[in-house]
Amino acid sequence: MDYSPKVLLVEDDRNFGDVLCSYLEMNNFDITLATDGAAGFEQFQRGQYDLCILDVMMPKKDGFTLGKEIREKNADMPIIFLTAKTLKDDVIQGFQIGADDYITKPFDSEELLYRIQAVLKRSKQEIQDEPDEFVIGDYHFNFPLRILTNGTNKSKLSPKEAALLKMFCMRINNILPRSEALTKIWGEDNYFTARSMDVFVTKLRKYLKGDENIEIVNIHGNGFQLKVKETTEA
Repeated sequence: MDYSPKVLLVEDDRNFGDVLCSYLEMNNFDITLATDGAAGFEQFQRGQYDLCILDVMMPKKDGFTLGKEIREKNADMPIIFLTAKTLKDDVIQGFQIGADDYITKPFDSEELLYRIQAVLKRSKQEIQDEPDEFVIGDYHFNFPLRILTNGTNKSKLSPKEAALLKMFCMRINNILPRSEALTKIWGEDNYFTARSMDVFVTKLRKYLKGDENIEIVNIHGNGFQLKVKETTEA
């Protein structure tokens, strides 16, 4: 494969982490290693990753807590948990958080490689299965072409405007967490990217103002909601 998937590995055993990094790098993965849960979350906020591999038992912040925080930032981020535990309750807890896979130590490096490849393949397929065209009230939105149409009026959106509108369309009448949009589109969640997102939301409101049944509302402390009222013909 030409593209090297970016993987965040959070493992407190430095020797084991280094060995795993070397093995995965030999198999064309771009690895970032953090050696505790707190450092792992910092690295996640700084970069963009295709997959996170989290050890469960770690100092400062355990893998389950880290997994929850990552899910709050990006609900679709693939996560594999590593653990020495085989207790059923721990496995269940991992999957309740939204783990894509769970592997117990000791394990064969080749097995982990195949599991990583399977998770990334599923994740890629899910993205490919997402629709490219949407109906929003009186509007039609073609995401690949970045064109928003209302009757004879056409607007060409910028890449970020189109990406944000697609995220809204995937969650019409549901909340889009601010942190998820910032991480996916802007690459990080901070004060400056949040202000930038506010500007883009204002732009989308202007694009959609031709239909009074559409509004983008601010859900305080959480994110935004694209609300589309159903109309009934008399």
